Amino acid sequence: MSDQKPLSPIGLTQGDPAGIGPDIALAAWHRRADLNLPPFLYIGDPDILAARARALEIIVPIRHSTPAEAVDAFADHFPVLPVPAGADIRAGHPHPASAKGTIAAIEKAVSLCMDGALSSVTTNPIAKSVLYQAGFRFPGHTEFLADLAEKATGTKTMPVMMLAGPMLKAIPLTIHIPLKEVAGKITEKLILETARIANQDLKQRFGLDFPRLAIAGLNPHAGESGAMGTEEIEIIEPAIRKLRAEGIDAIGPLSADTMFHEEARTRYDVALCMYHDQALIPVKALGFDSSVNITLGLPFVRTSPDHGTAFGIAGKGIAREDSLVAALRLAAELGARNRAAR
Repeated sequence: MSDQKPLSPIGLTQGDPAGIGPDIALAAWHRRADLNLPPFLYIGDPDILAARARALEIIVPIRHSTPAEAVDAFADHFPVLPVPAGADIRAGHPHPASAKGTIAAIEKAVSLCMDGALSSVTTNPIAKSVLYQAGFRFPGHTEFLADLAEKATGTKTMPVMMLAGPMLKAIPLTIHIPLKEVAGKITEKLILETARIANQDLKQRFGLDFPRLAIAGLNPHAGESGAMGTEEIEIIEPAIRKLRAEGIDAIGPLSADTMFHEEARTRYDVALCMYHDQALIPVKALGFDSSVNITLGLPFVRTSPDHGTAFGIAGKGIAREDSLVAALRLAAELGARNRAAR
């Protein structure tokens, strides 16, 4: 991070207030000087935050702040834009009554970011099962953020989930669906659209002049010339040919069991994988505590820790803030580049 003070803070949503979101936000702020942490504005319930701070025995002077006040306040106070949780939530005890506040915090962060009051958005983990009980109709954070972007801009938005760690960036083409449904969801159109968005954002937000995309096969040994499946021949290879004709540096389909070792990773900037675990297992194995979830294709920068709510350890003082710190740092970096490009 530069020593120059940023013009606007990152908006950090509370996530599910019963999870470790408040824990890791408090821990990160407590180490802000040592970490040279970029200023953030916590968007959530200040009473729950204060109760969690007492439980963790962290002395935190909480200050209700606007985005304009948060950057100056950050050095000595924990700036919070209050959004009531809707219930008295205890650590480790999720409740559907908090869903309205969780959703409202995300909506507020996106709105302020679209208005330019926030540089970017970092979201703490949510529990989809809790939100579903309250009528939430989206598969997860990513799809909800895309819907908010569409409403704000009037433009169709295709969100792309990318996991970025210190040694690997990977995109799952399909995400939260049963494995038995994956093959039926893989289409040439989906590969093309995902790769185009990845190529565009790697150029504009990550500063790569010529992004290199490695595209995995679906089947063992990338189908082995049709002996183990024909999706590579019928769908993936034609998509790669079209991408290369467009000037996008795409290679594959590659066998997933040989594309993630050290030497192989030097040949590409991002791996486009066919399903959730094909992408997330290598990312987490290579950098579990330092990987970040980024949503490409949005008109604003969004990052998130690469882990869940961890209700079982919430409020116990053992949750690690490393992934959140990485997410905040990346949000600040991408937000600054995004602002400079406007």
